[in-house]
Amino acid sequence: MRTKLDPPSLDAVLGSASAIAKGRLAGEGPAGKLPLTPDMLREEPSGNLFGLTQNVGMGWSPAALEGPQYVIVSTHGGLRSEDGSPVALGYHTGHWEIGLLVRAAAETLRAAGAIPFAAYCSDPCDGRTQGTTGMFDSLPYRNDAAVVMRRLIRSLPTASGVLGVATCDKGLPATMLALAGCRDLPGVIVPGGVTLPAVGGEDAGQVQSLGARFARDLVSLDYAATMGCRACGSSGGGCQFLGTAATSQVVAEALGLALPHSALAPSGEPVWLELGRRSALALLRLDALGLTIKGILTQRALENAMLVHAAFGGSTNLLLHIPAIAHAAGLRPPTVQDWIRVNRATPRLVDALPNGPRGHPTVQVFMAGGVPEVMLHLRRMGLLHGDVLTATGDTLDATLDWWATSGRRQAARARLAAAASVSPDDVIMGPDAARRAVLTSTVVFPVGNLAPEGAVIKATALDPAVVGDDQVYRHRGPARVFVDERDAIRAVKGVGTDRPIRAGDVIVLIGNGPSGTGMQETAQVTTALRYLPWGKHVALLTDGRFSGFSSGACVGHIGPESLHGGPIGRVRDDDLIEIVIDRGALTGSVDLVGAAGQALDADACAALLQSRGPHPGLAPHAALPADTRLWAALQRASGGTWAGCVYDVDRIVATLEAGLRLTKEVK
Repeated sequence: MRTKLDPPSLDAVLGSASAIAKGRLAGEGPAGKLPLTPDMLREEPSGNLFGLTQNVGMGWSPAALEGPQYVIVSTHGGLRSEDGSPVALGYHTGHWEIGLLVRAAAETLRAAGAIPFAAYCSDPCDGRTQGTTGMFDSLPYRNDAAVVMRRLIRSLPTASGVLGVATCDKGLPATMLALAGCRDLPGVIVPGGVTLPAVGGEDAGQVQSLGARFARDLVSLDYAATMGCRACGSSGGGCQFLGTAATSQVVAEALGLALPHSALAPSGEPVWLELGRRSALALLRLDALGLTIKGILTQRALENAMLVHAAFGGSTNLLLHIPAIAHAAGLRPPTVQDWIRVNRATPRLVDALPNGPRGHPTVQVFMAGGVPEVMLHLRRMGLLHGDVLTATGDTLDATLDWWATSGRRQAARARLAAAASVSPDDVIMGPDAARRAVLTSTVVFPVGNLAPEGAVIKATALDPAVVGDDQVYRHRGPARVFVDERDAIRAVKGVGTDRPIRAGDVIVLIGNGPSGTGMQETAQVTTALRYLPWGKHVALLTDGRFSGFSSGACVGHIGPESLHGGPIGRVRDDDLIEIVIDRGALTGSVDLVGAAGQALDADACAALLQSRGPHPGLAPHAALPADTRLWAALQRASGGTWAGCVYDVDRIVATLEAGLRLTKEVK
């Protein structure tokens, strides 16, 4: 129970006369003179001149106004005292400490004679909003934040470059979208780092299953309370597993937007603290070289990022974010066939939480060499485009040549071996070692009579115990249909239901797409299944999406979504569902194969799905915000989830104009 506070007195709320009595009504303006010239006064926009007035009004020296101006945009949240203790909490550890990176970058720019500006657009926590209506704003936030950040950047038209500082599931993708849309400026991303694992504690993903484990009598109340308290080994950084937050950092570096060996740095540690300074120097270098974002963010850089995503075994949420970044940058977004081709080219090379087999925390992946180490392997495999330019101002090949013999690489790998007794080659493997360890390719795109437009599964996260020797996962079981995630998690916990989820069931969660819930994540369900002993024998189908931490037979992004006629919305309890995922061929199927527990042939199943109406409970969630309904409509007109849930202005305008013409014709 949360304590209810006593109300403050009305007098304290209304205030007193003493604060009025000594108040000033005028003040001395800044001393000195603006460095104006006759040409400036005749030719410059009044806004540029007024900006100088505002600069000195905020305390900047009039004598130091002639340097180049740079914007630092970040997702910093919360308010820390000088000793780091909280005055007002942020929403999550990921944005709690990044103000330190902003400060380091700003001080570096200022010392170089530049004028830094800092702007903020904080972000929500997908872990905090799991299982709540707050999740309805998660994916829409990404688009809105990118718009806000771009507006903030463009609102300083005198800026010579931009630095984006962010981490976590939607904040970092939003920042990448923002910079991609400002491609005529030099720009650098500073990944916000990761949280240290806690000694003797569970990680931040595992603790999210404490409720389900307690409900199934697998842990005690005392254990749950202790582990829930102990999950964070440091106060900053994204979660310790390779979820969406960590994968987004990896992708930022793989795109060339972030400095080499910057993704997954441990927040608050010296190797992380220097990122603000070094990234600011990189921005100055890019500006001096005349290298803008469009020179870095190219079609070949995009493919590099897809290869690195596959090699890391990254979150399926990046199948929404990478196409959106491409769209913002004016590039051709990857197609499903592009994803299949890339994932066939490389197995997963990284053993990280939650994929396993051992499941190393992200800080160990960083110390094993992180993104550049993985890229070395990809280059040896002949897959990488080494001629692309990066945030260093040099080519990727030159960067990897440096990395291969650098003292930094040697020190990181030695530190991992000495401090954690872990061989870096067991964390980041070469392709032959990865195949021997049965680290298969990352994503598969199943189709079938329940997913005619396709679906996604992170096949590398399937438990080996349920995969055949032929690397094929096969599951046939009865459907358990839910139109509300809260009912699904109660059934998984076995609480408040006369029919709890059992091994063999196929959970079918419908109405979870953009038009139903803003395409919420279902991580509380999938995380619970991961840590219940029999959870590996349960499958889940949804038109929603999953947390990057999810594992198991979780098939999401099923299209069309149920509220727009998708056949998944016509499934009923006890229908027979069959899922087949071939991790070798990277093919899969998701099909209705029977009804009422009885098998039917393909024609009979097709006829049944055709004749049935939608599930009687199917409807947009009653608490879906109007803003999210608008987002869902705009992204649907722009190509939907397979296009990255973007705002395609031309398509939206064309759709609106067609609708307006039709409306006039009807009248």
